[in-house]
Amino acid sequence: MFDHLDIYTPSERWAVGLADAGLTVLGWPFRRRPPRTAPRRILLLRLERIGDLLMSLGAIRAVRARAPDATIDLVVGSWNQAIARLIAEVNQVEIVDAAWLARSGSGEPARALARRAMTWRGRGYDLAINFEGDVRSHGLLALSGARRRVGFAHAGGGPLLTDVVEFDGGRHVADNGLALVERAFDLPARSLARASTAAGAPLWRLSVPEAAHAAARAAVLQLGGTPHTPGAPLLAVHAPGGRAIKQWPVERFADAASALATDLGASVVLTGAPGDDAIVSEMESRLNARGVRSLRVQGTTDLVVLAAMLQQCRALLTGDTGPMHLAAAVGTPVLAVFGPSMPWRYGPLIEPSRVVRVDLACSPCNRIRLPPARCQGHTPDCLTEVRVESVVAAGRSLLASLGIGATMEAR
Repeated sequence: MFDHLDIYTPSERWAVGLADAGLTVLGWPFRRRPPRTAPRRILLLRLERIGDLLMSLGAIRAVRARAPDATIDLVVGSWNQAIARLIAEVNQVEIVDAAWLARSGSGEPARALARRAMTWRGRGYDLAINFEGDVRSHGLLALSGARRRVGFAHAGGGPLLTDVVEFDGGRHVADNGLALVERAFDLPARSLARASTAAGAPLWRLSVPEAAHAAARAAVLQLGGTPHTPGAPLLAVHAPGGRAIKQWPVERFADAASALATDLGASVVLTGAPGDDAIVSEMESRLNARGVRSLRVQGTTDLVVLAAMLQQCRALLTGDTGPMHLAAAVGTPVLAVFGPSMPWRYGPLIEPSRVVRVDLACSPCNRIRLPPARCQGHTPDCLTEVRVESVVAAGRSLLASLGIGATMEAR
């Protein structure tokens, strides 16, 4: 029962399904669709992680293009504040750290979030779009008083919306976001330019201010103990997976990074969050033992300066991570190792790029938040089967596509 919900835990699927059944009865007054008028004030919700916001850039810009005179408010988590403020198409950025998304036990509890959403009613939103399919954030939309509320129902909360859009699990997150905008503005399906097209790709790019570029250049010049020669090649590596289920073994990251950096004659820029010390330290040690100079920026810089640093690099080697999407957003080619994640849904929005994965009967399961019991406590098979040789070959193919493959072929 409730098989229409894209929730893999049976108990959670039943709980959300029963909640939806109750909301169908109780929420009917909220579902009346108002007359179509040009929206004057628009609310956009993107409460999830860094990559989720970056994958929504094109959809946010499509909203502005269809409502050039509207006031657009974007609600994001604090982790995305710096990036959100770079989106010129948004008038106001508001910070909401939902407890179910915030890490380390922080975040606002449901009651505080409800009170916050009630204060939005005075703004008179004509249109609200929730880029996440979540019953809890749909509740915030309903409490906002927005006349039209557009979103997905695959994770519950459909009765709280005036316009339910089908979530297509076979499409990229970016394309599903565009489907919401198409419904909101009564556009034909698939009429907006996708990120995979020449016309659409620029809409997913992030413009980094010159101050951040200057800070990034200065930081790189001082990293690693000895001055870095301006213009010398850099290879970025983000080895931390964010979750154990997405962690390719660190020693394999080091082996692949060492081979590609040697090919390039490059130093390696090691990135990571403040809590990634152990992984980044191991990477640093292994690279140094191989004679590869590494420049550690883990935990030392904000997202905007990190974006500028990534833009200085020839490519980024990583897993399915937020920095993967950040590199793509600033035009840096990506070499990504995928395990349980679905590359067609979450892959980097940049061409050229390379995604390395293995086909297993159970992969990709996309069970990131609650992995199968047999995959907990160790590296899952879908990542242990990804070999260093395959990643290095894909990296060399990527670099060759950028016109820097001749040196490697001559080795």
